[in-house]
Amino acid sequence: MIAERKKTKVISVGDVKIGGQEPVRVQSMTNTDTRDAGSTLDQIKELYEEGCEIVRVSVKDEAGTAALREITDKSPIPVVADIHFNYRLAIKAVEAGARGLRINPGNIGGEQKVREVVKCAREHQVPIRVGVNAGSLEKGIEEKYGGPTPEALVESALSHVRLIERSGYDAIKISLKASDPVTVIEGYSLLSKMVDYPLHLGVTEAGTVLAGSVKSSVALGVLLSQGIGDTIRVSLTGPPVEEVRVAYMILASLGLRQRKGIEIISCPVCGRCEWDLEDKAAEIEAATRNIRVPLKVAVMGCAVNGPGEAKLADIGVAGGRGECLLFKKGRVVGKVSEDQVVEVLLREIREMTNRR
Repeated sequence: MIAERKKTKVISVGDVKIGGQEPVRVQSMTNTDTRDAGSTLDQIKELYEEGCEIVRVSVKDEAGTAALREITDKSPIPVVADIHFNYRLAIKAVEAGARGLRINPGNIGGEQKVREVVKCAREHQVPIRVGVNAGSLEKGIEEKYGGPTPEALVESALSHVRLIERSGYDAIKISLKASDPVTVIEGYSLLSKMVDYPLHLGVTEAGTVLAGSVKSSVALGVLLSQGIGDTIRVSLTGPPVEEVRVAYMILASLGLRQRKGIEIISCPVCGRCEWDLEDKAAEIEAATRNIRVPLKVAVMGCAVNGPGEAKLADIGVAGGRGECLLFKKGRVVGKVSEDQVVEVLLREIREMTNRR
């Protein structure tokens, strides 16, 4: 059973509200050089078209803040500036139109400099994400706990939060990230009991698309099922757009969000399969990726179980030797030769989506 979402404090990143009863928001980060406004905007637009709702960009120098003005002006979604070490860059990023800041107050240069950043953020109504990472914990805290334990991550986060609170601001979001899913689960579970700020979930350094998707699905799935989490990012070594796709798959699997579009249902393939299901399913998925009408499409390996296993699909095929059964809502409506499966199924999909 999925637990009821914890009612956290509501904050706004631009026009996107986070926390409370708002949907779990999907976030990603560009991997372009932020100083190149054109390529960064191209990637942001691709992410937006895939359903990304908030995007983070790395700002490393003055040239990055100079380009940020054009990026924030033209971005279709709110832009969060990721800043380390230089508090002046954080201030300039806000002045350039960043709708949020991601900082680690412990490396920004001391409490007085944090106060200056907070003052600017408060004046512009820009929320601050306190981002704690297992790979960059304060030396004293790491020594105290003997490593980046869940308790160590929480103590670090709370010390940074209190620093911002002492500066008179509470538009805060918190993240605790590690590459170990168990540490992530335990850390967020502990933190959720101690604060009412919205939490941004993620597994950092998760790995390639396959490994990262698995680790993220485990950690985020457990936490979200417990009602914990207000925004998520699936960190992958690969194209950022894949992060958004996987994020929506996780949310859809738990019934928390449903990205409008085609959902492909396909079987794992067994010895009964006598046709090229894997390539056909991949071709259909690629051809329907940009369709934004909700539709379940099944591509099943055999005629024995196919229609029954996918009876809730809107349309699908179940393979046989040389030909496939075409079915709708579990009812067989015809036969299609194997070499025409993709063509016929795509034509049927287009007709159904046009009617909807």
